[in-house]
Amino acid sequence: MAISQAMVTSFKVEILNGIHAFGTSVVRASTTPDTFKIALYTSSATLGATTTAYTTSNEVPSTGNYSAGGNTLTTIAPTSSGTTAFLDFNDTTWANATITANGALIYNSTQSDKAVAVLAFGGDKTSTNGDFTIIFPTADASNAIIRIA
Repeated sequence: MAISQAMVTSFKVEILNGIHAFGTSVVRASTTPDTFKIALYTSSATLGATTTAYTTSNEVPSTGNYSAGGNTLTTIAPTSSGTTAFLDFNDTTWANATITANGALIYNSTQSDKAVAVLAFGGDKTSTNGDFTIIFPTADASNAIIRIA
């Protein structure tokens, strides 16, 4: 059992097929961006490049403001710098929660819970009746959580 950080392979194919809309889409019937969520997982989870969808298997238990499925993310609109396109999300917090998490899964709840990316924390991170916060990297061509170079 392990969590390995990756932009999942199925997401890469789905991007090319126009499945995910992080901003307004001129291709799809709906111009509303999809809803992306982030769920937290214990060290017993197996997540990585081959993950294809959100699962409740080894998700952290509901506590405080954490419930199955995790938080809805606020997307920072896709943009580019030089030859790299990128997007990011605003930081997200679960307040008043007792959580021990080893990683997370970003997924598209609008599109049948399709996986986007796995985040590996490098070990267990905990909160005890307090805030558990995911701080996303700077939204730029070198650091944003999702980059296409």
